[in-house]
Amino acid sequence: MSDPKANFRVCTVCASNNNRSMEAHRVLKNAGFDVHSYGTGSAVRLPGRSADSSHSYPFGTQYDFMFRDLESKDKRLHTDNGVLNMLDRNRKIKDHPESWKQHKEYFDVVFTCEERCYDAVCHDLMNRGAKLNRLVHVINVDIKDNHQDAVLGGKAILDLATRLLESPDRDTEIVSIIAQWQEKYPKMPASYTAAYF
Repeated sequence: MSDPKANFRVCTVCASNNNRSMEAHRVLKNAGFDVHSYGTGSAVRLPGRSADSSHSYPFGTQYDFMFRDLESKDKRLHTDNGVLNMLDRNRKIKDHPESWKQHKEYFDVVFTCEERCYDAVCHDLMNRGAKLNRLVHVINVDIKDNHQDAVLGGKAILDLATRLLESPDRDTEIVSIIAQWQEKYPKMPASYTAAYF
């Protein structure tokens, strides 16, 4: 019998494809899901010494390059703020952060991790014009952009993905599945829309 996860394609999306989307990517991948991840920002932004001194890289820059670059600039700062640990995790999952707008894949479910990313994904799907006429469920799970909440959010997304996978008719049951899931995770507000690739 075939694995139902093989026919259930999901992706995770945050702004820079580094923290929240990558933690959820890791958790879903480890659970056997066919998962990809993306960022909706114009560039990859990582924290620096202050809010106005962030580090910016183009999408497609290897996680390993970012790791070595930040390690050489200020190893102590980027160790203390968790960025090196995050980049080390990321480079073990995939080569580089990817831009949502540049991808050519299709998915059954897109999990975004922030309302502005959700809005960007929905807007982009509308602009693509539903050329494949393929239904996609876009779900936002609002996760604060820090390491601790990313871990909690990754587990919550895995729970929701598992519920959707196990549903005999997720296309008609999705609203009730999300409502039941939301009762378990009231501190992670969810939004949902149906869209098309």
